[in-house]
Amino acid sequence: MRGALVIALGLAFASYALPQEPRAATEKVEQGDPWIWWKWANFAILAAGLGYLIGKNVPPLFHRQSDDIHSAMAEAAKIKQEAADYAQGVEARLTTLQGEIQKLREEAHTEMMAESERIRSDTEHHVQRIREQSTQEMELMTRAAKDELRKYATELAIRLAEERIRFRMTPERQDGLVNGFLHDLEERVSPQAAN
Repeated sequence: MRGALVIALGLAFASYALPQEPRAATEKVEQGDPWIWWKWANFAILAAGLGYLIGKNVPPLFHRQSDDIHSAMAEAAKIKQEAADYAQGVEARLTTLQGEIQKLREEAHTEMMAESERIRSDTEHHVQRIREQSTQEMELMTRAAKDELRKYATELAIRLAEERIRFRMTPERQDGLVNGFLHDLEERVSPQAAN
């Protein structure tokens, strides 16, 4: 390609290198230019040389560019197909993903219902246990209160009895009771001693 350009430039400069007749600015040209045929021949050589160089170098250039364009179009078609395949894969995954999300939601709902039922059952069990414990504690507290009340009533009765006995007890009665106790004791001991 560089060689063709050098030849074309050389031919162009050659046409200017030929001797030309100076003309006066005031002189009118009534006759034709004597160098016109030489100029046309020079132009024809230049045009033929440029045509040859263009004919030799441009078609391979166009073929190369055409091949590059075709390969780029083939590559673009391949990339487009890969993108379409990828998009199809993504859509398939999205469709699958929607199904999986729905499945996960259903599983979560089922698990939540099972957990709710388990918590309700555990709560009922704990409430029942607390009721039973409360009932037992109330029974124990009632028994303890009854025992405490009986003990208090017994102590109160004993105090009242002591007070009545002290109030009724005179020294003569006390002596009579002691004598009666000793007499009963002697009677019980005497039959045993005799045996």
